[in-house]
Amino acid sequence: MTVIVLTLCPTGLRGLLTRWLLEISPGVFLGAPSARIRAILWEEVKQYSGQGRALLAYSTDNEQGFTFETHEHSWHPVDHEGLTLIHRPNSTRISSTSSPPKGWSKTSKRRRFGNR
Repeated sequence: MTVIVLTLCPTGLRGLLTRWLLEISPGVFLGAPSARIRAILWEEVKQYSGQGRALLAYSTDNEQGFTFETHEHSWHPVDHEGLTLIHRPNSTRISSTSSPPKGWSKTSKRRRFGNR
């Protein structure tokens, strides 16, 4: 099974993928092409995605039963002791010594506006 997810990609690329895969939702393609066709489709996606992003997930013989690849994503697959995990970069780091911003809890709101 193969799944390709496109975000902000040209319409022509979606048309190309519908020759081999079924578009089950806008930008989400599903099918069972051979490994050779899947590799060709992924190269086409990377070439014609323009400013968009793409994700490829497919079934394989490993512990998880699947693997995935990304193109132009800030999230990247990372191998961790034989398992493929997704690395999501944290753009807003909060140091452990700083206090949380005011107004972040219900209690803080009650203190600010009185007990209601």
